[in-house]
Amino acid sequence: MIPGAFDYHRPRTLDEAISLLASLGEESRVVAGGHSLIPMMKLRMAVPEHLIDLREVAELRGIAVEGGQITIGAMTTQQEVIGSEELASACPILREAALQIADPQIRSLGTLGGNVANGDPGNDMPAVMQALDAAFVLRGPEGEREVVARAFYEGPFTTALGEGEVLAAIRIAAPAAGHGWAYEKQKRKIGDYATAAAAVLLELEGGTCRKASVALTNVGDTPLHAADAEAALVGSSLDAAAVEAAAAAARAIAEPAEDGRGPRAFRVHLTGVMVARAIEAAKRRAG
Repeated sequence: MIPGAFDYHRPRTLDEAISLLASLGEESRVVAGGHSLIPMMKLRMAVPEHLIDLREVAELRGIAVEGGQITIGAMTTQQEVIGSEELASACPILREAALQIADPQIRSLGTLGGNVANGDPGNDMPAVMQALDAAFVLRGPEGEREVVARAFYEGPFTTALGEGEVLAAIRIAAPAAGHGWAYEKQKRKIGDYATAAAAVLLELEGGTCRKASVALTNVGDTPLHAADAEAALVGSSLDAAAVEAAAAAARAIAEPAEDGRGPRAFRVHLTGVMVARAIEAAKRRAG
């Protein structure tokens, strides 16, 4: 289908973009890579009167790793995430997850900010950000504020972004040296949304898990932070019983839709499988 008519704006600064949002009102939308919004416009599920393209806003790009703090501009592409050796060294789960998003053409334009900001429960990076306990930097008419990823998602395509606000950057405390990580994703074909996926980060000390983070993709209305699964792992040797307890805790919070990716019971079962695989992969990499 063909999108409805709209006026196109291409600001060069973040302040200009925020000013446009304020002046044009609720009928305006920002666009990053466009891979979520444009298809919705073609289906007339979104009919903005004004489209504000952030591609020329240079201050929204870039990756910085300084003093244990990672800052990634919202307009940084998935390909730039994959290509950064500094980022891969500090936080390798980001590269692993980015490589499982869509295909190279989409990753060359699709942005990290676009993936996390629109509230699509099928996107991969929101769960990764919850596992990393990342914070999102939001800029709007009232200034700047931070919202943690675990509190950002309120429902399908509904987030804590306020009126006139733009996601400017993502901030992450770099995981401890020697941590283990994994993003395990089952999908119908290359480039598809996950049938179920799990992000896991582990820290071990003397063979015992002292810290664990677990989050789930596309098995609920939002990405899911699996706190009970984490609790099942902490203090354990990550033996079979602990892994199964974590998988069971993840299955308990999974409420996937019954759709072309499979019946609900299958997707709940698969959630546990992805969590177990991610734990085992993270355990192998730890240390």
